Amino acid sequence: MTAHFAAGPLRRLIVLRHAKSAWPDGVADHERPLAPRGRRDAPVAGRMIAEADCLPDLAVCSTAVRTRQTWQLASAQWGTPPPVRHDPRVYAADVPELLEVVHEASPEIGTLLLVGHNPGLEDLVLELAGDALADTLEEVRTKFPTSAIAVLAWHGTSWRDLAPGTALLTGVMVARGRKE
Repeated sequence: MTAHFAAGPLRRLIVLRHAKSAWPDGVADHERPLAPRGRRDAPVAGRMIAEADCLPDLAVCSTAVRTRQTWQLASAQWGTPPPVRHDPRVYAADVPELLEVVHEASPEIGTLLLVGHNPGLEDLVLELAGDALADTLEEVRTKFPTSAIAVLAWHGTSWRDLAPGTALLTGVMVARGRKE
């Protein structure tokens, strides 16, 4: 399927799945912290985003502990982190809910980072990617693991222009297990 690009400036949506979380007894899912591996991988994800020249103008992050910790560790790798909005709707969200959150971004935002959870993030990437390198799209279909990063590019005058099939999946990176 080929994407149909709207007119307007190039925009990028960076999708970051939280790093590996712990499963402590008696702790509610929303309150689960990062596991030791997650605390190692999250800074690597931040460096990978910077090295790919994908620093965001704004981040929208789930309110879950593991996503907030992923954001803090990843964004600490950048000179000046962008503003972050912690949005409870991102926790356990499906594609329509995630798109609603993305659509609220101001037109001045060129690159938006979304930090959240699966299966919603994986489904969002697959839904938005109207065009991609076959291997890249297949990588997301196979598994979008913890600390995975997907970069979607599209043209539009407003974030409301972002719709299923309108973005180009330009890359997928996984920070999991990489050396610092």
